[in-house]
Amino acid sequence: MNLPKKVIIGDITIRDGFQHEEHFIPTESKIWLGKKLIECGFGSLEVTNMGNPKGMPQFKDADEVLKGIRKSRTGFDGAGNTKLTAVTIRERAIERAIQAKLDGYGPDRILLMVSTSEAHHKVNSGLSLSDYWKMAEKYIPLAREAGMEVCGTVSTIWGCPLTGPTDMNLAIDYTQRWLDIGATDIEHADHDGSGTPVSIYQYFSMLLDRIPDPSKHIVHLHTTRGWGLANALAALQAGMTHFESTLGGIGGQPANFMDGVPVAGTGKYYIQDPNISGLISTEDFVVMLDEMGIETNLNVDKVLETGQMVERIVGRKLRSESINSGRIPAGLKSK
Repeated sequence: MNLPKKVIIGDITIRDGFQHEEHFIPTESKIWLGKKLIECGFGSLEVTNMGNPKGMPQFKDADEVLKGIRKSRTGFDGAGNTKLTAVTIRERAIERAIQAKLDGYGPDRILLMVSTSEAHHKVNSGLSLSDYWKMAEKYIPLAREAGMEVCGTVSTIWGCPLTGPTDMNLAIDYTQRWLDIGATDIEHADHDGSGTPVSIYQYFSMLLDRIPDPSKHIVHLHTTRGWGLANALAALQAGMTHFESTLGGIGGQPANFMDGVPVAGTGKYYIQDPNISGLISTEDFVVMLDEMGIETNLNVDKVLETGQMVERIVGRKLRSESINSGRIPAGLKSK
């Protein structure tokens, strides 16, 4: 089996993981989790969304979370290099991130997003694809001048929950377009778990044939039907080395209900059950890679301990198997 010797995992629990929760996660818990993830060895964390909190009140504490995690980041050896990312879909969010960066606490990296599906993109951003690309071309240079990296996301690669099948070749065209206008890396997102191991392998093989630097590409997989880690393995076999995941496999579409109050989110849920809408589990992916002999530079036991605490923060049993079963005991491993 052709597999990489080392994989880089960015944890995005604090943003993507918590955005689907229908109760507000305390700011102190988000900051605590950021510190613990840094202690685990993660070099990249996605920690908030800097858009209008009226529609997504989970992120009404964006400034406080950035300030708190940044302070934690400098509180112990080896943490200063952890990259903090904020989602900034529209102009005001990018402007806010730039100002926060100039004020000394802003993100190291921001994230913009397009979908290959026009309908999905309009729901997510409020703009047509044509207008969004014009906006991105204007604002990416401003963000780079302020000292931030820019991730360009491509979504609905394997299908759209609103309109059905999509063209994977268009996603590769969009990837090149992001890079051409100044994005530093690209997130390739299966936001609703439509990809299969075969189509995941096909896409990332096509991608690396055309844009062969795997460090430019990040795999973002949801596990809606139980095969998320199979998809991750397919991406590994295709040559991918950079991934994102969440503790407990939580996350998904922004909540449209918060502490008993209906909110906008991004509208009606594509998937109604919150227990089947999240990403691949950080704990399970890290343990799997460790057992396969693939280096992650992460403290596996600390990752498992942190995952257990996230269940208590969220207040329910999550989707990681490894925080219950743990690592394979040494006496059971094959030689």
